Amino acid sequence: MKYLSKILFLFLSFLLVFPAFTNAEGSKLTVPKTQQLSHKTVQLRVDMRELWTEHAFWTEKFVTSFIAGLEDQEQVLARLLKNQDDLGNAIKPYYGEEAGNKLARLLRDHILIAGKVVAAAKSGNQPDFKKYNDEWFKNADDITNFLSAANPNYNKKELNNMLYMHLRLITEGVAAKLNKAWNQNIAALDKNQNHLMHMADFLTNGIIKQFPNKF
Repeated sequence: MKYLSKILFLFLSFLLVFPAFTNAEGSKLTVPKTQQLSHKTVQLRVDMRELWTEHAFWTEKFVTSFIAGLEDQEQVLARLLKNQDDLGNAIKPYYGEEAGNKLARLLRDHILIAGKVVAAAKSGNQPDFKKYNDEWFKNADDITNFLSAANPNYNKKELNNMLYMHLRLITEGVAAKLNKAWNQNIAALDKNQNHLMHMADFLTNGIIKQFPNKF
């Protein structure tokens, strides 16, 4: 993951130094105007994307381990929960220790409730599935309310829709895995990964807009 972070940082830095050329009026090449981004802006974007990439990776790793009954479930869950702490730590420079810890707790709940949803789906217990699925979406509401209250630049409805979509894509992947529909499972994982990159950028942009002096 650290290697991926370096690659992303170098790639984004390259784009800043060598902006894309566009072909206009046949062979005439023009260089579009671009806004110069600071090192801190690029670093936050890379860091946030890396953390949400880990979120997608370790969530899928845990789902696979749980459904298959592998012996590494406890260790994988611990690593997945660490990712939630890391996401909380990522906002502490802007919102403080208490806020970062609260986000981490909400995200830990997001993971722990997800485990109950997957367990109910695996056992075919529909009442439990509905119960924990409702709790899961309520947790998404809590995360939305917390983040939108902390940062007025976050459109509450847009953020809530993004979190809901994340839950639906996880559910879609779990259902496909349980049904051994492997291509559908892979498609759901790809969609979730792309979606989380969009959400990571959304969160980053809101922080930069709220604290321009830090960038």
